[in-house]
Amino acid sequence: MTSPLSSKPANRGRMVVAAAVFLIFLTAAIWWMLRVVPPEQKSAWVDPGQAGARQAVAVPQISWTDMTASLPGKFSHVSGAMGAKLLPETMGAGVVVLDANSDGQQDILLLDSCPWPGQPAQGGCQLFLNRGGWKFDNVSAEWGLGAPLYALGGCAGDLDNDGLVDLVITAVGGNHVFRNDGGKRFVDVTARSGLTEAPGSAWPDKADGFSKISNPLHFPASATLLDYDSDGLPDIFVCSYVTWAPGIDLGVASTLTGDKRGYVSPKSFEGSACRLYRNTGGMGFVDVSEQAGIAVRESEGVGPMARTRGVAKSLGVVACDPDDDGWPDLLVANDTVRNFFFHNESNGKGGRIFREIGLNQGAAYADGVARAGMGIDWGEYLPGKRAAVIANFANEPLTFLVADPGPPPRFSDRALAVGLAGPSRVPMKFGLNFVDVDLDGALDLLVCNGHLEPDIALVQASQAFAQAPQIFWNSGSQPRCFEPMPAFAGNASLMAPLVGRGCAHADFDGDGDLDLILTSNGGPCRLLRNDQALKHHWASLSLKGNRNNRSAIGAVVRLTAGGITRERAVTAGRGYLSQSELPLTFGLGTATTIDRVEVRWPGAKVFVPITTPAIDTRAQVQE
Repeated sequence: MTSPLSSKPANRGRMVVAAAVFLIFLTAAIWWMLRVVPPEQKSAWVDPGQAGARQAVAVPQISWTDMTASLPGKFSHVSGAMGAKLLPETMGAGVVVLDANSDGQQDILLLDSCPWPGQPAQGGCQLFLNRGGWKFDNVSAEWGLGAPLYALGGCAGDLDNDGLVDLVITAVGGNHVFRNDGGKRFVDVTARSGLTEAPGSAWPDKADGFSKISNPLHFPASATLLDYDSDGLPDIFVCSYVTWAPGIDLGVASTLTGDKRGYVSPKSFEGSACRLYRNTGGMGFVDVSEQAGIAVRESEGVGPMARTRGVAKSLGVVACDPDDDGWPDLLVANDTVRNFFFHNESNGKGGRIFREIGLNQGAAYADGVARAGMGIDWGEYLPGKRAAVIANFANEPLTFLVADPGPPPRFSDRALAVGLAGPSRVPMKFGLNFVDVDLDGALDLLVCNGHLEPDIALVQASQAFAQAPQIFWNSGSQPRCFEPMPAFAGNASLMAPLVGRGCAHADFDGDGDLDLILTSNGGPCRLLRNDQALKHHWASLSLKGNRNNRSAIGAVVRLTAGGITRERAVTAGRGYLSQSELPLTFGLGTATTIDRVEVRWPGAKVFVPITTPAIDTRAQVQE
């Protein structure tokens, strides 16, 4: 037997020979690849982080006109920021589109925050009634909405089924419920609604000791309406953000650069639990979050003594029905923790509960890690194909969760495949909406961008506080269907940078195409008139429930024109802190007739045909 010592030279020689052979084969393989791969194929791979490397696609030019001056009073959002850098200052503002006085015109509610206790009072939510012809009246005071509160988001719908649209406003320290009194004013019914918060979590009345408060204040974000139990009454879902108090916030060291304090990351705060309020009628609600499965909690250890904590750091929510079973589900965008998918199921006792199954069904993460999710929307991006899109933090692309049929449905992120990953990566994204801006029938995507740090450029050269909005045009082709709309002279009013937060769409002037409103943090909003001139046809449907909720929230419409069937759903709050109009606009493109229209009313299992409307008209559809 050869000893280990005597075998070393032989082994070393064999290793040298093997290495030489390997290098020869490697060199030959590289030479062969370079020789046989044509030049055009060598450059076909596109870095997903480089939007400029995309092959050029013709994108229609849509012009926009800034109509903000038509809103009297020069509204500017008040964040309360005075240098202390408290987390809620970065969040607002939202916008709610609603028909407050039932005249068929879409009105605008701009949600405002306020100074912190001890600072001079200012601000207040502003309601603008649409008088037609781009004329609006500020009726905030006479409608009972002028009082300052630290509002963030809101949603609207007929909560008591009296035919008038009521209002929910989320605010630091507690939510607010307003009943529509005769289409002439809103009456605050929060105290008797059941949405009041526990003592100690409400907005502090006094300035003394405010910065030292450590008992968490209620910190909601987006809200939406849905009839989860199909009793004909809209229920309220409220996103809950982090466990927060000024004393907790100021107790966390957070340095941006040098001696400059930065806003504290949500990772430094504990999570919380979202809320579901069941509508009991007469503007009364009961908190069913625990028994309905909405309060997601996890154990920090093992055994009966382990502490449980809330998981939610929720900012955006959208109600949808991915498995088409007639029961509304919920998709929730969370900030730095996993997203939620609440699946609506029977409780086995004749009632309904939600089961949070995002982890098992692919909705929790996009690439195996939690992103910083803000706004969320749901829509049919191609005929028969639906997805949820989530706005994420700077240097994180949009998440595009395509739903595959269930039961229950399964989701997969296809942002790269549909063309969104690269162009959306760099900006800090908050609000977003699926909206057909050119009326070709395919849902495009609006994204409202803006950073939360005024001094971000000091530490990240690629970032700015004010950022340009983005529109991704839907070409209707596969697999890459979304194309960034480039800037040109006609859309300069849209593309101008702002510290973007919420956004919504509505046909404010009744001409068929959808106009936009964008909000900014600590600044003015931007109201934009859609001046597309592509001569595409359209149809607008306003649904009114009878046996179901009067606002028809949760109803789904399928319209067939030109041999293509498209689907839209009546949805309350969505995006980020915001709500778009409830009427459904179908772009028809060049189709000159509508073949068929079907409706599935809330709680129903099947679609029923309705009278086919004429093109380029607005129609009322009664259950």
